[in-house]
Amino acid sequence: MPDSLPPGRTGAAGPLSAEDLAAYGRTGWVAARGFFDAAETAAITRWTDELSAMPEEPGKHMVYYEPSLLDPNQRVVQRIENFCPYHPQFDGLVRGGRLFQAVEQLLEGPSCLYKEKINFKMAGGAGFEPHQDQQAGWSRYAPIFLTVMVSVDRATVENGCLEMADTPRLTGMIGEEWKPLTDAQMAGFTLDPVTTEPGDVLFFDSYAPHASKPNLTDKARRILYLTYNRLADGDHRERYFAEKRANFPPDIEREPGKAYKFRV
Repeated sequence: MPDSLPPGRTGAAGPLSAEDLAAYGRTGWVAARGFFDAAETAAITRWTDELSAMPEEPGKHMVYYEPSLLDPNQRVVQRIENFCPYHPQFDGLVRGGRLFQAVEQLLEGPSCLYKEKINFKMAGGAGFEPHQDQQAGWSRYAPIFLTVMVSVDRATVENGCLEMADTPRLTGMIGEEWKPLTDAQMAGFTLDPVTTEPGDVLFFDSYAPHASKPNLTDKARRILYLTYNRLADGDHRERYFAEKRANFPPDIEREPGKAYKFRV
């Protein structure tokens, strides 16, 4: 198994086809099936296991927990964020090679990482309500973002795969900041499940509505989410994580008895 993924192809064309780019232009999202081969996918899985086993330390990678829907007395890992500085192989995957080339194809120019996380969606893990990513206060950082979803495990309807809107590409917010989309705002479209296999990649911009349902199976559904913006709009990664740590810290850094609400 490789310790790092091979460099991407050089040249302006990049790994995504003209058909992929056209599909993204029409809807704001596109699926790239089998983007990573079996060996590459095995490496990503191993790195995810390594992150899961990494001891939690205040000020470093950020681990969040949630109550299990299958056993409310149990708390399960919800996600890990801010891990690139502490895992060089993941950092290489995120900032270089074919994946980063695809990002720059879709953002049409030099780009930079905004944030990275792994959503674990363990057995009993919750889903999330319909929303556009830009609603989460992102406009104060940049006008548009691209998120790359990499399937570590098989994502099915039963374990809460991503659901994407069947609408033509949106260029602005249709909802309010910090609130999920309402039925009225979603009246013109539905959300369709997009099942994925390990190694599949889904690209979607920050105005594409999406959601997911809970995982009520007995196995985890781990997904890598990487978000980028155009370099011309600034490199905001350090600011984003500093503000998030201050306002919504990982569990290990929280004060007992204090209530926290996600605002960054």
